[in-house]
Amino acid sequence: MPVNLDSIRAAAQRIAGHVHWTPVVASRSFDAAASAAHAREIQVQFKCENLQRAGAFKMRGAANRILALDPDGRRRGVAAYSSGNHAQAVALAAREAGTSAVIVMPADAPRAKVVATRAYGARIVFYDRQRESREAIGREIAEREGRILVPPYDDELVISGQGTCGLELVEEAIDIDAFLAPCSGGGLFAGSSLAVIALAPGTRCFPVEPETADDTRQSFAAGERVTVPLPPTIADGLRATSPGELTFPILQRTAEAVLTVSESEIVAALRFLLFRLKLLVEPSGAVAAAAVLCGKLPPGVHRPAVVLSGGNVDPETLATLIAAQGEPSAGAHPGH
Repeated sequence: MPVNLDSIRAAAQRIAGHVHWTPVVASRSFDAAASAAHAREIQVQFKCENLQRAGAFKMRGAANRILALDPDGRRRGVAAYSSGNHAQAVALAAREAGTSAVIVMPADAPRAKVVATRAYGARIVFYDRQRESREAIGREIAEREGRILVPPYDDELVISGQGTCGLELVEEAIDIDAFLAPCSGGGLFAGSSLAVIALAPGTRCFPVEPETADDTRQSFAAGERVTVPLPPTIADGLRATSPGELTFPILQRTAEAVLTVSESEIVAALRFLLFRLKLLVEPSGAVAAAAVLCGKLPPGVHRPAVVLSGGNVDPETLATLIAAQGEPSAGAHPGH
């Protein structure tokens, strides 16, 4: 099944009642900081997927994939692999669909994400991300136990489900000229950018990733999928080593360029969102906001829509990230 506006609209109908229609919000203090960083007027609208069920946009794709299972598939159960947000989403969606879930998670996954995944009823299998392949372990479990594998991004139903974020955004946001979203495997950006461009032609689309985890940027520049070593970044949900096989061709069609942000810029955005907007956003979820806050928008963009993709962060990690500098002052523009 191709991923297009029809498949995204079908996903929206399928997952209605299982996901939140998350709000779109604005902030004059963020606009002031971003305008100062770019030396031109910037007006930002945030799609708050940090307020989504299970704490991230991943619930959209997981719910669409699992709710599409036939009775035999639900009887067999599902398997997945994830650093955390997809794990929670699959666990919750499986529980609501009346099926079971086994999730492969890295041993160093944030504790909050492990606790939540377990609380939703999933069985967790840990692996060493430095030495083992989560994909191989997930496939082996699915084959051995007869489960349906629910990939985090390389699946048409998953991508279409993530695209409902963009579908909602266009219906609620006002007069946007650009769309930015965090990008790892690329499911959120691929699905949502397809919806945005279909419904708001001319909107410029930019995936954003950490400078230290720039597999998408390198692939975009090379014109083919590039694999990088396991990247070191505080954005634990953006540590894919290569963009997806299905998502990358979509990105090549919809993305104008790939933007990157430093670790300090991610922290600056996270802290600004928390203290000034009162929004708890995890490092991975803050990278697109960081690009706007820290002057990374290309010329001509004035009214970007930005996805805050998740809000699942350990209290201890959060305390460490915000302790160094204290509360940011109003109008501060980190990175400049």
